[in-house]
This record gives sequence, structure tokens and C-alpha cells, in this order.
Amino acid sequence: MTVRPAEPEDVEVIAALEFEAFPDDAWTVDYLQVAIGGKMPTVRILVADGEQDTVVGHALVSVVYEIAELQRIAIAEEHRRRGIGRLLLTSAIDLARREGADRLLLEVREDNAGAIEFYDRAGFVEIDRRERYYRDGATGIVLALELASD
Repeated sequence: MTVRPAEPEDVEVIAALEFEAFPDDAWTVDYLQVAIGGKMPTVRILVADGEQDTVVGHALVSVVYEIAELQRIAIAEEHRRRGIGRLLLTSAIDLARREGADRLLLEVREDNAGAIEFYDRAGFVEIDRRERYYRDGATGIVLALELASD
């Protein structure tokens, strides 16, 4: 399993993963093409390649000066629970550090216990709550990870 920057030929697979994981809020093919094409200078997309160099997951990270935001991690359903999310998260953290971020932020649904536990194990802590953050009215929990150099 390897993680690498997304390339233009990955757009269709990433878009399909987006729709599978986030059907109500998926990034479109056009939006992904713009991001991968470098026209969104703060956005980075990482992909995890499985067997036969097939994209099985991706992470979207935005870095603006000292703050990075993990916008999403998505893994193909048939490849979940194999450590791919952890690999993408570690790669996103490394990317944020390389680009000079001091802190990595993300939002997670209050009712997504699995994701909350996943990020807790990685060292993220709750710093805020956003009532009615999601379209269905669910609360978003803002988590942060300090990226101080060791």
C-alpha cells in the first residue's frame, strides 16, 4: 500500500469514492479536476494505491499558513478496516508538517462514534462544537492535533 499525490487520471475514481462516502456532499469531477490541476493552491489530494495500483482511498487536505484542515478521508467500502485510513491520516499529518502547519483541524459528525474514536487514538482533541453544522442538522465536532516538531 502506498500513498501519493493525486494525478489527473485519478479524478474519476476519487469522484466515485466521494459519492460512495459522502453522497450528499461529494466533491464533483469538475471540482476535483481544478484541485488536482493546481488551481486551488491550498488544497492537496492524496490517494492510497492498493493492489495493481488501484486507488482505494483518498484524503483532502487544505493548508493555509500555520493551519491545516483535513477536509475528508474516504476509503472504498470493500477496503475498509485494513489500516488504509490510518495510512492516509499519517500521510496527511506529514504533508501538513512539511508545508509548515502548526495544527491540523477537522470536523466530524457528533453521531460518528467510529470516526471520533479513530481521531482520538491519533491524538486529536475536541476544541469546539458547531450546532446544526451538517445539512441534516447534526452537530459537528471540531478536533485539533498540534503538529509541534519533535
